[in-house]
Amino acid sequence: MRVQDDPRAAPAQTGCSGAELTDSQASLEAFIEAEAARIHDRHGHTPRRDVAASRALHDYAWSVGLLMSGVWYLEQRVPRIRPEDVRLDLASGTYTITAGSDLACLPDDPAAALPGALPLADEEALRAALRSAVADHMRPLLTALAPYVRRGPRTLWGMVGDDLVSGIWYLGRTLGREAAAIRAATALLPSPKAPFPGGADFRHLTGGDGRHHPTRTRIGCCLYYTIRPAEACATCPRTCDAERLRRLEA
Repeated sequence: MRVQDDPRAAPAQTGCSGAELTDSQASLEAFIEAEAARIHDRHGHTPRRDVAASRALHDYAWSVGLLMSGVWYLEQRVPRIRPEDVRLDLASGTYTITAGSDLACLPDDPAAALPGALPLADEEALRAALRSAVADHMRPLLTALAPYVRRGPRTLWGMVGDDLVSGIWYLGRTLGREAAAIRAATALLPSPKAPFPGGADFRHLTGGDGRHHPTRTRIGCCLYYTIRPAEACATCPRTCDAERLRRLEA
């Protein structure tokens, strides 16, 4: 993923914008077909169409969600990224983001004085702004993809919520701050917050050596198990706690 400050400096790139996915059936079809081709190249078989659509949606939601939630987690700011700010190179699966000036922040943040900034009263208001920004970005795409994914609104929004939480968790693990990231993700989604149907719902498993390992169970399945049956995600509803512990302690 690249962040592009000046759209005029963007390199020539084949693909489409996030907005085009919602108003052009041809772009949406190409988006799904490109994901199916990548799955075939990596795993040697052609996925079902709904699987390719689900995997493409998962990749998009995780990438865009992390871009907004990562700034919130690291800097207590929420950039409002619009679908037209996102450009996908369908051949490589990479994303280019044209950074805008609209962001929400706390009133004592120096960024509050910038054009396009929206100072908010407190941290809870900032968390609400992040949930709203992600939901507003994803809503048109979920509507467009629903017939291809063949799953209902609860499952689709569950996937977006899962990817929002898991992105923050991933960032915390990468930075060596897993416990802090879990607290942040739990504060962001302590319970269902419309349109997200579930909370972060972290829990801990106790290993044979007495260590406690954090885990959670996804609401919306990303269908990876249909591609690699023996390698279902560690947070997949199909993965039992014994298998989770085996992987964590390996």
